[in-house]
Amino acid sequence: MENPQDIFSSNGGCLIDIVIEKYLVESKESVSHVQLACSMQDCAFPLDGTELCIWNTEDPSHQLLILRGHHQPITAMAFGNKVNPLLICSASLDYVIMWNLEECREKVLQGLVPRGTVMGSLLGKVLCLQLSPDDHVVAVCAGNKIFMLDIETQAVQAKLHGHLGPVTAVEFCPWRAGILISVSEDRGFKVWDHCTGSLIYSSSVLSAYPLLSLFIDAESRQLVTGCADGQLWIFSLMDGHHYRRVARVDLRKKTETFSTRRVKSGLCSQPEESHLPSTSALGKGEQVEVTFPVLRLAPCDLSLIPNSACGCLSSENTQCVWIGSSVGLFVFNLANLEVEAALYYKDFQSLSILLAGSCALRNRTADRKALCLLASLFGGKIAVLEINPAALVRAQQCHSVGQSLSVPASFCVLPTSPLYLGIAKEKSTKAASQQRCGDGQWLACGLANHLSLVFDASLTGTPAVFSGHDGAVNAVCWSQDRRWLLSAAQDGTLRVWSARGAELALLLLLKYHIDTCKDEIKRYKQKSKSKLICRLSMTGAVDMTSLSAVNDFYSHIVLTAGRNRTVEVFDLNAGCSAAVIAEAHSRPVHQICQNKGSSFTTQQPQAYNLFLTTAIGDGMRLWDLRTLRCERHFEGHPTRGYPCGIAFSPCGRFAACGAEDRHAYVYEMGSSTYSHRLAGHTDTVTGVAFNPSAPQVHSLAEWVGRLCCTQVLHYIFVSV
Repeated sequence: MENPQDIFSSNGGCLIDIVIEKYLVESKESVSHVQLACSMQDCAFPLDGTELCIWNTEDPSHQLLILRGHHQPITAMAFGNKVNPLLICSASLDYVIMWNLEECREKVLQGLVPRGTVMGSLLGKVLCLQLSPDDHVVAVCAGNKIFMLDIETQAVQAKLHGHLGPVTAVEFCPWRAGILISVSEDRGFKVWDHCTGSLIYSSSVLSAYPLLSLFIDAESRQLVTGCADGQLWIFSLMDGHHYRRVARVDLRKKTETFSTRRVKSGLCSQPEESHLPSTSALGKGEQVEVTFPVLRLAPCDLSLIPNSACGCLSSENTQCVWIGSSVGLFVFNLANLEVEAALYYKDFQSLSILLAGSCALRNRTADRKALCLLASLFGGKIAVLEINPAALVRAQQCHSVGQSLSVPASFCVLPTSPLYLGIAKEKSTKAASQQRCGDGQWLACGLANHLSLVFDASLTGTPAVFSGHDGAVNAVCWSQDRRWLLSAAQDGTLRVWSARGAELALLLLLKYHIDTCKDEIKRYKQKSKSKLICRLSMTGAVDMTSLSAVNDFYSHIVLTAGRNRTVEVFDLNAGCSAAVIAEAHSRPVHQICQNKGSSFTTQQPQAYNLFLTTAIGDGMRLWDLRTLRCERHFEGHPTRGYPCGIAFSPCGRFAACGAEDRHAYVYEMGSSTYSHRLAGHTDTVTGVAFNPSAPQVHSLAEWVGRLCCTQVLHYIFVSV
């Protein structure tokens, strides 16, 4: 197994700075699989079964506030969303009780016994509680029913039926009042209107394992749910998307990829096989976890952390989610669907709990740290951890590349570069003929480079250029009124030019004799030639599956993909490999597409550092060459067995791809789910391309309507 010093100190991180066990208590009864709760300053957990304990993180004496009122073991608890007053709800088989913490503390100081308000009784075994954003309603999940209780009147507003198994998690929609989403052991989720008690949407069965956790991201408007087998399911809650699936993520595979990338980047030593989750532990004395059950999901906003503390995370890519599992905590990025950091309990000798049965997480904005409340899977230990997300991410993120990579070239070719061919000697252009106009104010001359120039008599300023001949200009002549210029060239033509506008006014073709002894076709043959100036091989000498280079503007960068699932960056100015992106996809990349823009539009120079990659069965990824990080993952289109093409829009705001379901998909760069699905083909769409003359689309609806209603596609072209 990796040494913790190798895991967390290779980037200058310190184990003490990452996680601290602030408090530890042991209950007489196990609290495994009990819903725990954390607020900004308080942690709530059951003690000895029936006692509700509140531990305040700012109390120097670490005195517990013990609330008694239940006669059966407490199974769930949840804090309110308002700070004043701060409410907490607890549930057991006998009662559901609402507590006002400020009033309870005042009564304890007065020597009185704090009492709560009974919201309901004998509702059944409650697995989950959740208060509404305004703290007016509490959702009580008892068995396969959800009771909506009014906090002020203690009345049952609605009883939601529909799940076939016990409801394990529930969340209120932050931006739509009255909307409630629940998950259950029946392996599906449901969307309710709890004001009317009606069912809005019911999903199909997602997994073979129960759904345990739920999280709603208000910024991306996505629903994230976790299974007992370590699977994450992400759905879009945007209007018009009809709860479409955005992605399915295997947490076990993501952690394996995360560990492999860190090993290949040199951030840690080679891990033993037992450190990675596997299905076999033969020859190992330590028990190996097969899956990572997703016990809890909580927001993790890395934008509150300074950019310097987040390593190479971009400011636009810091919206993450905490994943609490039985073996550790993970920071998961919802944009690129990658694990940003992993904290395994067994890697820290100071932690008392190595396997967790339940957990609760909460970010603190004051000191930019996170609170984690853990309950042991075996036994009655309960621990409060203080985690420094900045130190955790900084310790496990890759170093910035040694040189600043950029697709647009920022300097000229170096003398040591294989592209350097020496200083080109400037060829002198010999004047074949010259003549002054009648008054001597202008001088015209014909050149051997097919041009005619008109100078001021003082030979100052920029001359007027007359171009059009295909051969050396032999003679020039002015008209009497100085309005016209006549030129004769070796291409056998006479041209009359307007001296004022440098425009061609008349073209005369001269008859000439063709010599039959000469091969006149020979001059039209291709005279270009090439020679090998440099040979570069990919790291590991693997087969190359894709190559991309920008020829639309000056650039030294060449991107390649190998059979070993890597993407390698070559700097032709330096004549060597500049960077390697390990485990870019789960399968070899079959196409790299760079953001080249077009001749009809201009983008910010930084935008040209973005490029797309795609692989069979692994969707499409957006990368930034400056950080060598995946910024977003698109996998809403099916590509399970055929390599489908991808394309950047000229404006850089959209990406298009083909799919096996006979559709073309269009994605916006700021969203992980597709914005439009274009039908019309009768077979797999293998290639897509944007029209460079229409780089920006003002109305996507009108744009898609034109695509679907016409036979000639005006803005995007697809092939099958």
